[in-house]
Amino acid sequence: MKNYNNVHILDHPLIRHKLAIIRDKNTNTKQFREIISELATLMAYESFKDVPTQTITVETPLETTTQTVVKENSIAIVPILRAGLGMVDGILSLFPAAKVGHIGLYRDEETFEPKEYYCKLPVNIEEKVVMVVDPMLATGGSACDAITMLKKRGCKKIKLMSIIGAPEGVTKVAEAHPDVEIYVSTLDRCLNERCYILPGLGDAGDRIFGTK
Repeated sequence: MKNYNNVHILDHPLIRHKLAIIRDKNTNTKQFREIISELATLMAYESFKDVPTQTITVETPLETTTQTVVKENSIAIVPILRAGLGMVDGILSLFPAAKVGHIGLYRDEETFEPKEYYCKLPVNIEEKVVMVVDPMLATGGSACDAITMLKKRGCKKIKLMSIIGAPEGVTKVAEAHPDVEIYVSTLDRCLNERCYILPGLGDAGDRIFGTK
């Protein structure tokens, strides 16, 4: 895969450690769900390094000083249903005031193309930094469609965070939306004939919610 300026691989020993656990087919639902959330927190720390800020005045016990804080009402998290829900709490642990929207897309099992079935977004989302989250960036179809939906609603600052990416999906999003910063913790080998990532971790939604 060629290098893209808008693609960021968040490689870190702690992230690699947690990835090894969720890849394991024997990891139970509770532990899988917890680690997906923990990975989202770790990745959010880096992917929000350019978060909008403002300066405020603070009274310490000794004197008055100025400090930098995250700008109020500046962030929105938009999970792609349903697996993206597993990443929301991890980001909210860092940004508890962030607004949360939802985009529902499912994959047609014959064409592997995404189909929209739900969209509910925060008021004034076009004024916020929007983080689209989905644990697996496989074909890139759902991510591209979700980003396009947000752009049609006026969003100008959009990021995408996925825990595992396939070269096919990362390439598709990077080329379709060069203005969107893409963050993945690792880039896996390829997709199989059913468009699952290899080596991957299986179906993230089923493993988060214990439905399979």
